[in-house]
Amino acid sequence: MRRTTIFTFLILLVAVMSFQGVLAQGDLGSESNPIQVFFVPSVEAQTITTGGEIMAEALKEATGLNFEVSVPTSYAATVEAMCAAPGSSMGFIPAAGYVIANNRCGVEVAAAAVRRGWNVYWTAYIVRRDSPIYVFGDLAGKSWAYPDAGSTSGFVVPSVELQSVGIEPGERVEAGGHNQVVQAVYSGEADFGTTFYSPPVLPGAPWQIGDLPEPYDLTVDESRIGEDGELYVGDVMILDARRNIRETAPDVIDQVRILRLSEPIPNDTLSFGPDFPADLRQQILDALYAFAQTDAWAQSIGSEDFYGWSGIAPITNEAYDPVRKQFEILGLTEEDIFGG
Repeated sequence: MRRTTIFTFLILLVAVMSFQGVLAQGDLGSESNPIQVFFVPSVEAQTITTGGEIMAEALKEATGLNFEVSVPTSYAATVEAMCAAPGSSMGFIPAAGYVIANNRCGVEVAAAAVRRGWNVYWTAYIVRRDSPIYVFGDLAGKSWAYPDAGSTSGFVVPSVELQSVGIEPGERVEAGGHNQVVQAVYSGEADFGTTFYSPPVLPGAPWQIGDLPEPYDLTVDESRIGEDGELYVGDVMILDARRNIRETAPDVIDQVRILRLSEPIPNDTLSFGPDFPADLRQQILDALYAFAQTDAWAQSIGSEDFYGWSGIAPITNEAYDPVRKQFEILGLTEEDIFGG
């Protein structure tokens, strides 16, 4: 009888523990089990954290769900974190990182950035304005500063473009972020750098593909910090990575120029872990679309000091096939990108 009682007790204990486990899985978004929100460290971590918390509060107010914002130490760490939390993670990751995360553990893209009407962006190859580097081929043997090996615009795309024409850079410097790349070129610590490029805001007709990356004349137009705190050359507002160090280097435009732009790159993603609940995912997307229409968006991911997303729009996994193709053409693997 006693054995039967003990056996029954053990069965009940296992059942209770299993039930508690189901409850733990089912309370995603509670205070004790918040949704994990990951941002890649492409700009200053404190800026991301502050803006990310504003987003998290807006999403909580709209959905009743709780969110925990994190900025992993690298692009690779962001992918690892999402794969480690397949049922509870969402991440704002660039194209190359998304392709790797999708291949590694099935991370799914749901939406992508829109920046002032553009669903693409570019790599800017930057050099000092007094540099003797004037054409693409001049980069051979020169020291190269890039943000992170997982950065699409900062490393993957320029790696593809350099290799495709047989240009082999010299010393490679992983600077840690786009801001640091601009600073390294500005300070002469690297011969050239690769950063993101968003088109400038022109006083007349909008910038178009094929226009000069620097549509101004520094012999006529003066670079300056405007009353709004933005970086200008004449009446042209600068939105590429150089603007991010304007406070510490207000003469950055006078010292750093753009050598050339890459081919267009699909915009950064909002992606979810492969096992993320579909109903919660839709709630969050609906809330984000609504949040993008508010003034608070500009204090969060919409800030030009953050990721500069002026909006967000649905996108499919197939939109990132060109990035996959780049990997295939040059035989790039996850280890080549992340060094893992």
